[in-house]
Amino acid sequence: MNQQIAEPKLLFRIQLSATRRGARLARLLGVEQLRSWGLPFEAPGQVIAELAANAVSHGRVPGRDFRLALAADADTLCIGVTDARGDRIPAQRAPEGGESGHGLFIIGALADRWGTVLGPFPCKTVWAEFDLPMWD
Repeated sequence: MNQQIAEPKLLFRIQLSATRRGARLARLLGVEQLRSWGLPFEAPGQVIAELAANAVSHGRVPGRDFRLALAADADTLCIGVTDARGDRIPAQRAPEGGESGHGLFIIGALADRWGTVLGPFPCKTVWAEFDLPMWD
């Protein structure tokens, strides 16, 4: 993740069940938090939805939750979704002809940067960043 967000001015974190309902709540709560901060929420909301759906579909471990984190400063909004499957790292590109991985195109098209951070074991965080000056 971009180290410029090390001391965010705005921070939101929530732990949710690794279910379809939890993924839906992640999007709803994340969008409402962005709206309350006065930040753009349409494209980030789509990214939250995709990351949360991936956490539920590909990062789910029975009995374990996932976490949504939003952090923002004057220049950058960072969205992070942490799940319990550090052994399943998303590819930077979707496999050709595959049925999954296409949601990552959404993230890549909407976000300015995205990637994956391993840890703490056994977890991983998939993150996406938006440069905020473009919405001034």
